[in-house]
Amino acid sequence: MRAGRSWWRNLVFLIDHNPPAFVEYLMMSFAVAFGMRWFFSRDEWPYLVISSSFIIGSAISMWVREMLLPSPRKPEVVVSVILLLAYSLYSFVFLAKTYVFYR
Repeated sequence: MRAGRSWWRNLVFLIDHNPPAFVEYLMMSFAVAFGMRWFFSRDEWPYLVISSSFIIGSAISMWVREMLLPSPRKPEVVVSVILLLAYSLYSFVFLAKTYVFYR
């Protein structure tokens, strides 16, 4: 019970004091969930599309937040954004190659 209460307080604190970070975490959680759904059933390509879209939204949100309010961890955030956008681009190329050009 104590761990659940602590988790809930941390979540409320995050939502109150840093709403953009909460939205980014939420979008990344959905991206991972939809990505795993696609990974375990490869024929359902819309899950990969929605996962990549959530990743692009989260990466752009992180990039804009860092441009407006720089933080001491800016290099790590920039590398994360670049990696996330590279993954998204790769997944869209994979989708185009697999489902558009070879059907």
